[in-house]
Amino acid sequence: MPEDASPNGDAPRTGPTGSWTRVSEMQAKLHRWAVADPGRRFDDLVNFVYDPATLIVALNRVAGNRGANTPGVDGLTVAGVEEQLGIPGFLDNLRATLKDGSFRPLPVRERKIPKPGGSGKVRKLGIPTVADRVVQAALKLVLEPIFEADFEPVSYGFRPKRRAHDAIAEIHHFGTRGYRWVLDADVEAAFDNVSHSFVMERVRARVKDKRVLALVKAFLKAGVLTELGEHRETLTGTPQGGILSPLIFNIALSALDEHVMEPWKPGGTMSTSGKRGYRRSKGRPTWRIIRYADDFVILVHGSREDTQALREDVARTLEPMGLRLSAAKTQVVHMSDGFSFLGFRIRWKRKRGTNKWYVYTFIDDRPVRTLKAKIRALTHKTSQWGLASVLTRLGQIMRGWANYFKYAVAKHTFSKLDDFTFWRLAHMLRARHSWNWGQLRRHLTAATGRWQITADGVAFFRIDKVTVTRYTYRGNKIPAPWPITTNPA
Repeated sequence: MPEDASPNGDAPRTGPTGSWTRVSEMQAKLHRWAVADPGRRFDDLVNFVYDPATLIVALNRVAGNRGANTPGVDGLTVAGVEEQLGIPGFLDNLRATLKDGSFRPLPVRERKIPKPGGSGKVRKLGIPTVADRVVQAALKLVLEPIFEADFEPVSYGFRPKRRAHDAIAEIHHFGTRGYRWVLDADVEAAFDNVSHSFVMERVRARVKDKRVLALVKAFLKAGVLTELGEHRETLTGTPQGGILSPLIFNIALSALDEHVMEPWKPGGTMSTSGKRGYRRSKGRPTWRIIRYADDFVILVHGSREDTQALREDVARTLEPMGLRLSAAKTQVVHMSDGFSFLGFRIRWKRKRGTNKWYVYTFIDDRPVRTLKAKIRALTHKTSQWGLASVLTRLGQIMRGWANYFKYAVAKHTFSKLDDFTFWRLAHMLRARHSWNWGQLRRHLTAATGRWQITADGVAFFRIDKVTVTRYTYRGNKIPAPWPITTNPA
């Protein structure tokens, strides 16, 4: 499940106004040229990469990320760079090494974190140094506008102006229109196994600048410093945790999007609703892929056999990328049985009390378990945190969680979670102060007669009060990150 519900790529624009203006104008031009000429290969891009304005904006994005205080293999954080080297000197030195071609990325520092859901499995993150993060951010600022011109509208992960809810809304939209067989796909260790040669081939299709190509390849081959202090070469994959990695991965997986959506292109056999209807009238299937990074489903208006044939076709398409479908986790299901995607449980079912069937979006069990585990950790009877600190942290966690899931059929789940959290807090306070139930009631009863938990002006966040609403399907109305103008300059 994505970390939050904000549109991808909307990093805070905290750089100086002049620097951001220069960079945004450069991005708009690159995007406009890429859209106008789909076969164009861009040269002289490295000048944009080490442009002072680009590096300033890149550093501000790195400093604004949550990982700014996490060091790479050199032990430096953003604050450490500012204190020891000074920002102007750091950027001047970085620009000089990029300009003379002597820049070399260091290995990423491996860090293992538990996967959500309490499965016991871990995810390997690769943490680059601050200098490498800034260069990656600069590369992304230059490359993203070019490749965004080529990406299909069916991919939503780590792309500007797009979010997980758009992917869910598209599933809902097509599910209600007969696309009810689902290839629920799982790619084995996708970020770890994607082929470097395939990635570079895709990048070369749009980038001619050899120095930019060398930088991209250098980051792919930078290696890993494991938690045990051992150096490991990276022969495949792009480390999760790098700023450039999601873009690189989207460049690779866009080949899958293009293959599956080829019939939807102008002139294709599914390019219009009339052609799709004609295919179905002849007993032939239609389909559509919805992808969020390495998570994707293919919705099929057809039969189980049609969906199974697509599974085999997808497996053949992934093979040159060095990727394969998980035999255990990839499944063909009917939407009436339900399937999980991006933390939601999507199912076509009959509305209670009627004979009408609709596509419903529920909250999956795993994110509920994950949230409850966090609540339990904060409200343990032996917790040493002050009540105000506990309430503040609970509010942060639950508010973000509710904002992500409020577009689902969530009212009942929110109510259950509200009860669960309230009684966890009540038991914690009772144990902490050795209160009996009567004393607890007296301390928690407000002037209105209702129970209320507050401390130092911080109130218990009532998740059941969050408004549940329907997310609007935006389809092709998602705005472009760099609007195309009529000015050819």
